[in-house]
Order: sequence, then C-alpha cells, then structure tokens
Amino acid sequence: MSLQLCTQIILLAAYVITCAYFLKSYHKIQQALQWWSSRQSMKLFLEAEKIRDGLLQESFIIRRSLDLLTVKHPSSSTKETQECLQKIDNFHHSLAKLSDRLFPASLQDSLPLAIECLLATWLISHPCQSFYIDMPGSWRHETAERSMIVLQALEELLVITVPEAVTPISVYITLKQQENVAQLIVTISYPDVSTLTFYSHLAELDYLCETFRILTAGKCFYNSKNLNAIWYLCW
Repeated sequence: MSLQLCTQIILLAAYVITCAYFLKSYHKIQQALQWWSSRQSMKLFLEAEKIRDGLLQESFIIRRSLDLLTVKHPSSSTKETQECLQKIDNFHHSLAKLSDRLFPASLQDSLPLAIECLLATWLISHPCQSFYIDMPGSWRHETAERSMIVLQALEELLVITVPEAVTPISVYITLKQQENVAQLIVTISYPDVSTLTFYSHLAELDYLCETFRILTAGKCFYNSKNLNAIWYLCW
C-alpha cells in the first residue's frame, strides 16, 4: 500500500470521526433547546389559561357588579360597594403577581433580589422543605435578559431536583463572584443515597446544563459530597 493511499485513508477516517462527533453534539444541543422551548411554551400556555379561566372571569363579575350598582344607585348599600372594591383589589393583586411571574420587576435592578423573590414563593409552595440563601448586598450590572436566563435556570433546577412529596430536603443557594465570573451554587441535601442518585441523574438535568451553557456562554456542572448534590451555574 502506497504512502499516498495510507494518508488518504487516515484523512478519511479522521473526517468520518469528526463528522460523527459534531453530529452527536448537534443532536444533543438540538434536544436541549427543544426541551427548553417546550418547557417555556408550556409555562406561557398555563399562564394564558390562568388569565382566561381566572382573571377574565373575575373581570366579568366585577363589570356585572358595577352595572348592577349603577342600576340600583339610589339605594346601593355600603356592603355592596365594599364587596365590589374588594374584588377590584383582588383583581389588581392578581395582575401584579402575573406580571411578576412573566418578568419579575426586580430583574431590572437586582438579580439577588429576584432570586429572593423566587425563593419566597417556594417557601409557600414547599412548606416541608428548608431553603437557605446567601445573597450579596450589592451585585454587578447584569442585563435583564441574562438575569432572566439565570433565574429561569434556577427555577427549572429546583423543579427537577426538589421533590414535592413530604421528604426532608434542605436547599442552600449562594450567589457570589470570583474575579469576573459569577457563580450561583445550589446545594441540595437529600435524606438518603437512593434519593440523591435519582434526582441527580435525570435526563432533564443534562438538557438544562447544555441549554445554560449555550444561552450564557457559561458553565453548568454538578458534583456530590456525602448526601449533597452541588450544582454550579457560572457565567
């Protein structure tokens, strides 16, 4: 076999291996982005359903109540007026909560504050779990878009790794900066090895990490120590 033919075979083999690597990498990225898009689309759909089934129905009731009060204006009671005002207050409060879910107002000014607000809702929805946060008093300037990605990634991580069942779980969340690199560290303490193993090796976590890397040009990785799963989001 000639030297030229050997060289061609080696180059062809290297080309095939390179193509196979990029195809595998592309497929993984595609799966991650499809997963992310599906999750976000479902969230928006659920929020829209809440508006249609909740807020719009409430607005109809308020409008009907106002119409009735107008018809009965001469004899309208204070109780009726107060009930109507209470409904309007509830409507306003619901709209404020909805706008914060879609895009928290605190993201414009402070990522730490946005994280604290997110955790406040988790304290209510997961009363059996323990949450601890360590946020800096001041933080570097972040674009609202970047902060939104970080906040969404944190929320998805909690959704995937923190069970809703009455299981004793402790979650420690720390935000800090080392030189020019921001680090969000999430440490989850599980009660036993089987729970740690299950919630640390779900396929969704690979998709989440891959998506975070792509969208922030940062890093997302995991390690474990004793019964702790430690997640690092760096950007």
